[in-house]
Amino acid sequence: MATIQVEQLGKAFRMKKKQEGFAGSVKSLFKPIYEDKTAVDGITFSAKQGETVAFLGPNGAGKSTTIKMLTGILHPSTGSAEVLGCCPWTERTKLSYRIGSVFGQKSQLWYHLPPMDTFELMSRIYELRRSDYLQRRDALIERFELEPYMQTPVRKLSLGERMRCEIAASLLHRPQVLFLDEPTIGLDVVVKQRIRQLIRELNEQEGTTVFLTSHDAGDIEQLCERAIVINYGRIVFNDRVELMKQRYMTHKTIKLVLANDPGSMIVPGAEIVERSGARVTLSVDTSLTTIEAALTTVMANWRIVDVTVEDPPMEEIITRMYSDFGEEALS
Repeated sequence: MATIQVEQLGKAFRMKKKQEGFAGSVKSLFKPIYEDKTAVDGITFSAKQGETVAFLGPNGAGKSTTIKMLTGILHPSTGSAEVLGCCPWTERTKLSYRIGSVFGQKSQLWYHLPPMDTFELMSRIYELRRSDYLQRRDALIERFELEPYMQTPVRKLSLGERMRCEIAASLLHRPQVLFLDEPTIGLDVVVKQRIRQLIRELNEQEGTTVFLTSHDAGDIEQLCERAIVINYGRIVFNDRVELMKQRYMTHKTIKLVLANDPGSMIVPGAEIVERSGARVTLSVDTSLTTIEAALTTVMANWRIVDVTVEDPPMEEIITRMYSDFGEEALS
């Protein structure tokens, strides 16, 4: 049985249509005209226990709306969903004991109190046995290296310190599913890496299902096995991250060290993007040729001392993917 099962899930918001001019503004006060704006349009997907899934899409694609439905914050307009066998919006209280959630731009910690006080409050909300809570709390403080911050008011913590406390707080009751909405937004490189490591350890050691939305390529590449991509409320990709890279990868890079300066160098389907003596970097257009064909041409004309083939950065692949979405919308 899937941990998360979604069938034809949809959400439309009823919005007042703005009418032009002063007369239109006055008229809309007495006879407003409404229209439905579809945020999520009949999506279907599932996630298995222990799986780490990236839920991706441009701004306004429907990612946060979907997470809010899966955590019971919003009721859908159409379709159904189950998380751990519960309907999120009709069994929200029951489900809340079994899931955790972290929203990068919203805090569950009390702003003027130290994290320790919030932890204590949450232990009562989740009705944890005192001995179980203390054991879990101390283990999380050690794992997330929180000891120096536990008695400091949240308002005085840095964003990275606060986010580590946020994630730890969401894990106090040992959730089986963890929803993370932009967990590394605004953090520096070192803190991002540490949080990714902690999430990865949690998934591996406790088998927690992780459902993640992020615009950070590093989060996706380092944490997720599978990607679900949503655009204009519809799923346009649902498969392994590696397959996503292949689908939207337009070029690869070949770094060569040759025996001698190659002089004039022409490789069909590739262009030289950097060269210094016998060191040459080629950008290969994978829609025109293959890496094997490009290397065959090089080997037939020059002696290779060393060669490295690199994929483009994940960030570049995601940028290309979102760019394609924009082109599709215009066509």
